[in-house]
Amino acid sequence: MKKDLKIFLASPRGFCAGVDRAVEIVNKSLFKFGSPVYVRHEIVHNKHVVEELRKKGAIFVNELSEINDKSRPVIFSAHGVSKKVIEEAKIEKLFFVDATCPLVSKVHREAEMLYKKEYKILLIGHKGHPEVIGTMGQLPVGSVELIEKKEDILNLRISNEDKVAYITQTTLSIDDTSEIVNALKTRFPKIKEPIKSDICYATTNRQNAVKQIANKCDLFIVIGSRSSSNSKRLVEVAKKSGCKESLLLHSEEILPRDKIMKAENLGISSGASAPEILVEKMIEEIKNLRSVKIEEFKTVDENVSFKLPSELR
Repeated sequence: MKKDLKIFLASPRGFCAGVDRAVEIVNKSLFKFGSPVYVRHEIVHNKHVVEELRKKGAIFVNELSEINDKSRPVIFSAHGVSKKVIEEAKIEKLFFVDATCPLVSKVHREAEMLYKKEYKILLIGHKGHPEVIGTMGQLPVGSVELIEKKEDILNLRISNEDKVAYITQTTLSIDDTSEIVNALKTRFPKIKEPIKSDICYATTNRQNAVKQIANKCDLFIVIGSRSSSNSKRLVEVAKKSGCKESLLLHSEEILPRDKIMKAENLGISSGASAPEILVEKMIEEIKNLRSVKIEEFKTVDENVSFKLPSELR
């Protein structure tokens, strides 16, 4: 007889409006222009999504120089690109569709506005993340200083401390970011902050949902890619909120059966670029091992949607 297992399902979870829009842009482009269409970088950080689009005729490249047929459309990923990439596309006379999430574009515009007003810009984010590269690439080299942790603030040398502003990567942990922001405000009392938080609504909602259930669980699984910043943050939030045994399950990883057999209460969520089918598949696998009772915890209704670019409307 199978042992009972209570599953606490976090909601909202999975696809956000920016990811929905980016995936739809690739699908609509394939429908309108035929295959292949090129996509610079993974459209979103999820192997399952990328493989499904590849099967339909999307070709993923790291750089525009890898595009063999310059007559085909190219799509820029949801994470955004630097100005240099857009200039290169124009020089090469490429037809491109920009799938940058509108909330990332908002941060780009913010950075440009602050630069025009001669502020020293500090970007809170993770080095090497495509979104950070894209945001820093909106302005001349050296205009934006990256802050990854509180310690980085000690090393800052700024000539005019009255003209300092900060912006953030959209997929960060709210709690970790607030620690860095507080340290910045202590160091620079006049620092200019975004009118509205740069951390996106979906990241905030998913983290809040995890916080609500983590302390009820002895095991927490977040479905998402190893390269997905928001998925990794969900694991951290689950640990901080009371479930020490929290882990990230990515596409190729096998279900941690031993841990599931020992658990009494299992929490499940998924990153903003993980499709719901992956959650459903995992729950079906768990049902082979345990007698499952599911309780969905909904913290908020999401009804955000973003318009498609004019080229595809």
